[in-house]
Amino acid sequence: MILFGHGARDARWREPFDRLAALWKAQHPDTLVQLAFLEMMDPSLETAVASLASAGASDIVVVPVFFGQGGHLRNDFPVLLNCCQEKFPSVKLSATLAVGEDEGVLQAIVDFGVRAL
Repeated sequence: MILFGHGARDARWREPFDRLAALWKAQHPDTLVQLAFLEMMDPSLETAVASLASAGASDIVVVPVFFGQGGHLRNDFPVLLNCCQEKFPSVKLSATLAVGEDEGVLQAIVDFGVRAL
């Protein structure tokens, strides 16, 4: 599994992603998970795929941790994913929709707002 985020100049921006990866590892210790970023942060998607492939992964699901399917996910991400597939033909790569497209994620945000009231 690759949790794929945008990236930012401020290193603190990635802290929730690090916590998300740690939660995943704690709850699913038998599934490899790696963070990757579109820009401004490491590792890149290609580096993350290479890392998981070298660890023996043959089937990798990329989860875009974006709120919606904007230009980066519609235009940039498919190109990056295709390039990775060409470089790692023995690895099956697939991707989910952006996490913000999931009803459960949206409901979690509503629930968060309710707790803030």
